[in-house]
Amino acid sequence: MSLLSSERQHVRHPELGLTDDQVVEMYTWMVTARMFDERLLLLQRAGKINFHVSGIGQEVAQVAAAFALDRDQDYYLPYYRDYGFVLSVGMTLKELFLSAFAKEEDPNSGGRQMPGHFGCKRLRIVTGSSPVTTQVPHAVGIALAARMKGKQHVSFVTFGEGSSNQGDFHEGCNFAGVHKLPVILMCENNQYAISVPVHKQIAGKVADRALGYGFHGEQVDGNDALEVFRVVKEARERAIAGEGPTLIEAMMYRLSPHSTSDNDLVYRTKEEVDENRAKDGIPLFQRYLVDCGLWDDEKEAQLRAGIRKQLDEATVYGEKALFPAPESVLLHVYGDDVNAGRQS
Repeated sequence: MSLLSSERQHVRHPELGLTDDQVVEMYTWMVTARMFDERLLLLQRAGKINFHVSGIGQEVAQVAAAFALDRDQDYYLPYYRDYGFVLSVGMTLKELFLSAFAKEEDPNSGGRQMPGHFGCKRLRIVTGSSPVTTQVPHAVGIALAARMKGKQHVSFVTFGEGSSNQGDFHEGCNFAGVHKLPVILMCENNQYAISVPVHKQIAGKVADRALGYGFHGEQVDGNDALEVFRVVKEARERAIAGEGPTLIEAMMYRLSPHSTSDNDLVYRTKEEVDENRAKDGIPLFQRYLVDCGLWDDEKEAQLRAGIRKQLDEATVYGEKALFPAPESVLLHVYGDDVNAGRQS
């Protein structure tokens, strides 16, 4: 049975503190992230970009989590599939295309990193690194800084279930639990660590690992936007109240291959993918909005036409932008004081 039945649904979002406009905006970012992802897959196949790591199937939990946080104060350490999240907290399509095309204006890394390695100072998105899970201890460190400075913000970090087996995850959880730090850890359990299915990775639930570190853990359906919003909102309230971290395991399914370098049908079947496509959270949330009287076919067509126009403009902008100059290769490698010393 799907999350939303065919009958008219109970209107849930006002009980969670969400307005009609906010849930419509949430849906807008979900669709934007999906259409962006699909556009990049096409660009890679056309040979216009080199590489793409997709997040199709994971947008709902990402957007819902972003709306549950304080987008004016909190710090974010997203992982490489989090297009829905970074768009929801303020990154623009142009910025993401600059990254995809590896251009000089790219705010993430100046065109130096692969796409998906997010970083944006103005939005408090902390630069990601290629080794998976290194963002977890960084998020814990930012939470410690908030505690020491008496700041009322949290750090929010995401990762895949495969990453929850890495030492960085466990060290970060242990330190956060001991010091009751204001950090929210959200595992986007998409059922595969590249090609390894979840039953060969983990015995039990990722969320249950929180118990060993002395803080709250909770598993949630990552295709149910309002449940993810509720769980993240409550986690933030606990963190601000001094009650420590929360480990959230959002259950979902990666509908696309691991990356454009991956043939996913080597390790899973088309029937499995199709079965999970039927549980996709975006059409489920659309149906909820329709049942609430907030959405219809005309609005859907207008939304998609508007997003396509934005994508077309951002694609052209990214493609025409300048590549980094060769002489800029050592910029941002050393601190300013070191560079100053070298010039003197």
